Amino acid sequence: MPKPIRMSRRTWVAACAVLCAAGLAATAELNASSGPGPKPQETVSAECAEYIADIERQLAKAKQEGRGDGVVAFSRVQVGTKDDCRDELRNHFGGDR
Repeated sequence: MPKPIRMSRRTWVAACAVLCAAGLAATAELNASSGPGPKPQETVSAECAEYIADIERQLAKAKQEGRGDGVVAFSRVQVGTKDDCRDELRNHFGGDR
């Protein structure tokens, strides 16, 4: 039976350090490449799009008149129904901040 190759303690430490560094680099690369992609654009119903456009017109008119305070907007239909524009209004005007 052949004698096993003897390695010094420094060689073992260096080998472990190299393997750990390679593992950390590979993990960082995998984490960076597997990030979430961009969210798909959600479609807005025609009624909500019209309502948002109306609010945009009111904001533009208020700015022209020097009243840049803003506009209060409410969803036109009962909450929880199919045509509720609440979420679309929040997403468009940044109400989720």
